[in-house]
Amino acid sequence: MAEEASSAPAAVGGEGKMTMVVGIDDSEHSFYALQWALQHFFLIPGQPQLYRLVVVTAKPTAGHVVALAGPGAAALPLVETDLKQTSARVIDKAKELCAQVGDAAFEVAEGDARRVLCDAAERHHAEALVVGSHGYGAIKRVVLGSVSDYCAHHAHCTVMIVKKPKHKH
Repeated sequence: MAEEASSAPAAVGGEGKMTMVVGIDDSEHSFYALQWALQHFFLIPGQPQLYRLVVVTAKPTAGHVVALAGPGAAALPLVETDLKQTSARVIDKAKELCAQVGDAAFEVAEGDARRVLCDAAERHHAEALVVGSHGYGAIKRVVLGSVSDYCAHHAHCTVMIVKKPKHKH
């Protein structure tokens, strides 16, 4: 369920444009992926914008977060408020980065990021889904789950996994 969305139709991008969904969270890796997509597809001087941009962030449910942390039903309202504030900050930062994009929409959807992003790509009939890579090792990916790996296997469109380059010393 999207908490914030543009008034543009969800099914097809405006003026016959293809749609690109970019998944973000509050990590530097996801904002790097958004900036990479903007630089390579949206902010090219002298080139028309071929894609409609849909930026999506997933807000976990408060119950899920509290369940992971242990007992604490009394904390649910506080956790919910914090999750909403974090999502709002993420979308506000994305809006700043996308200020020069002519056809962009921003959504906060509640749920697991893996499913939220694949659902958004399908709902918007996206040609591409762009996600960042945290660069976790194999063990950490198994324990935490990899959003990019899940999307690469389950999204019904092209998935671009953008990895932030490591600085060599």
